[in-house]
Amino acid sequence: MEHPNLSYIHSMSGGDKAFEQKLIDIIKLEFPQEKEIYYANYAANNFKQAAENVHKLKHKISILGLEKSYAIAVAFEENLLEGNTHLNDEFESILNTITNYLQQL
Repeated sequence: MEHPNLSYIHSMSGGDKAFEQKLIDIIKLEFPQEKEIYYANYAANNFKQAAENVHKLKHKISILGLEKSYAIAVAFEENLLEGNTHLNDEFESILNTITNYLQQL
């Protein structure tokens, strides 16, 4: 499994540490909230809304350098729009990996 990293944030910042920290702080604030909303919609079988939640979350997946995980999120979003929950376990594993990583920052 791939691991989250800050390479993309570093490349965007041009060495501006304050900018990097601001982005990290935003992700650390928004990610847990977006994740909980996703879980609530998924648990309620509101798959169209859950797909929209995945759409928002996949941007953070990308920013954290998780290319393979991003591809899984794209496929999972499409599945949810069709009422198909295939890839849920993989997506939840990605969310857990990111949660653990953000707690260490």
